[in-house]
Amino acid sequence: MKASLVREEYTKITQQELPACKPSLSPLAVVSLFTIIGAAFIPIGYACLRASQQVVEASVRYDDVCLPGGSHKEQEQTLLQTNGSGSACTVTVAVTRRMSAPVFLYYELDDFYQNHRRYVTSRSDAQLRGSSVSAASLHKSCDPQTLLTGSTNAAIEPCGLVAWSYFNDTFQVTLDGAAVILDDSHIAWKTDVNKRFPAAPAAFVNTVPELRGGGTISGPIKADEHFVVWMRTAALRNFRKLWGRINTDIPPGANVTVLIQNRYNTYRFGGKKKVVLSTASWLGGANPFLGIAYFGVGGASLAFALAFVMLTWLTPRQPGDSTQLSWNKNR
Repeated sequence: MKASLVREEYTKITQQELPACKPSLSPLAVVSLFTIIGAAFIPIGYACLRASQQVVEASVRYDDVCLPGGSHKEQEQTLLQTNGSGSACTVTVAVTRRMSAPVFLYYELDDFYQNHRRYVTSRSDAQLRGSSVSAASLHKSCDPQTLLTGSTNAAIEPCGLVAWSYFNDTFQVTLDGAAVILDDSHIAWKTDVNKRFPAAPAAFVNTVPELRGGGTISGPIKADEHFVVWMRTAALRNFRKLWGRINTDIPPGANVTVLIQNRYNTYRFGGKKKVVLSTASWLGGANPFLGIAYFGVGGASLAFALAFVMLTWLTPRQPGDSTQLSWNKNR
């Protein structure tokens, strides 16, 4: 049998006859475009770098000084045995430039992989919203931290590795010997507080000392914005999270002392902890990358514009003359 031939319907799509636009830019248009991009991006890069340089930061590491006596192993065991009380210590933050209010207080963790796939997925957003969730669903979402140790019925609330490892160090600040109020209101995203965490879970305490995280939560989660901030996981292994604001100017050379209750056991995985004081600009915190990127693109565009000028106007090629083509020279 002969195969039947199916004649395809004639359309502009099947015959590729749709109207097309193929711009052919003149050398003047190319030079003008690169020049405009360079002239626009370089001032923007300067403004971004200027804003980043105006941000004042001061930080100090405290996990290596906020420890009881003894060897490193004894210090770690002491933290595990204090059942959450930790060890109190004070650190001094050196402020060399004036810090205008508001001054933001951050805690910074190094070598903590909040971006690990299993860590990020170990949570139940439905539970945090206050929805009714079955035990099977909780076990699937929050594995491996679903049930309290030694219990087959009591579910952790909220469950999951992210909530279970809740950062529980605390900070108090004095400025030249006088106590400073740390404003911790509105430190979390409004959408997180109102949409993602409206539930009122039962208070939970980390009963497994080896994990040394998971502070106590009482009442509605939205009332504990430190927890809401912690639950928004970081993209990198080194990150900082907002703890509060100081609504007082800090003059240069001021004696800023931070009283820390050191509970969070980063010694188990070799992590580091810092406390950071920082101001902010219209662009946010100190980050020169955006300004450098604008400078790089603007400078490259001006360089391309200059190269096109040299190739087209300083050494022009006559129409129809192919002697300057590289492929023709090699023949």
